[in-house]
Amino acid sequence: MKTETGFNYQLVAKAIAYLVDNFKQQPSLEQIAEHVNLSPFHFQKIFSDWAGVSPKKFAQYLNVNYAKQLLHKNETLNLFDTALETGLSGTSRLYDLFVKIEGMTPGEFKNGGQALHINYSFTSSYFGDVLIASTTKGICYLAFYEDSKLALELLKTDFPKADFKEVLDDLQQSVIYVLQQDFTAPQSIKLHLKGTDFQLKVWEALLNIPFGELNTYGSIALEVGSPNAARAVGTAIGNNPVAFLIPCHRVIQNSGKLGGYMWGLNRKTAMLGWEASKINKN
Repeated sequence: MKTETGFNYQLVAKAIAYLVDNFKQQPSLEQIAEHVNLSPFHFQKIFSDWAGVSPKKFAQYLNVNYAKQLLHKNETLNLFDTALETGLSGTSRLYDLFVKIEGMTPGEFKNGGQALHINYSFTSSYFGDVLIASTTKGICYLAFYEDSKLALELLKTDFPKADFKEVLDDLQQSVIYVLQQDFTAPQSIKLHLKGTDFQLKVWEALLNIPFGELNTYGSIALEVGSPNAARAVGTAIGNNPVAFLIPCHRVIQNSGKLGGYMWGLNRKTAMLGWEASKINKN
């Protein structure tokens, strides 16, 4: 069963997709509400409860020019001043979510998770339904899904030799609290990830992008010491196994266009607009 939050995301996502497709026409509240089969009053309330701002204000954060402004602002930031181990920082942001990555051992990486015991659970979030999985050391997987059976199959493909059990453990509960309850409370979340040294370095660099801000593939490549490897960086970002907590949705093209996203471009758009609304609503 979907929670109210999960249900509302599907409706909001449909409205956001309509806004993106018709941005130049600047659709009215009535037109958007009609598209999602709601009255203007009811739609405005649902959307504002989800985003914290009106649909009209939210649309401003979908503008390419807004993205370019953020990128221009980001050029003045010295990302190297932020230690990779501290995760998302920035005292002026909505919250500080501290995430520490621990890479799996070479043996664990090569043998497909043999001898690993992985717990998993299904839940909902502001951005749709998610599958969360964890080892004894940390969260190893977080993915949005439309089909729970397929989502579980994809998880097991990543760890073909692991032992799986549907159990909601303390590690997962800490993530669910962030995804469902309180984005303002500092959390310390450990990740236990399977990846190459280069992938882990890229994923750590993503943790330096503050909430509500953006960076580019080229800038990430520079940060990890491979300025000519933007394409390889893009591949590593596309292989990110932990959605949202490792914020690959905050990486866009130099032009200001959003680029791709493993869990759907509409969801990436929703995330970026939602984050922008949270830090700009005051």
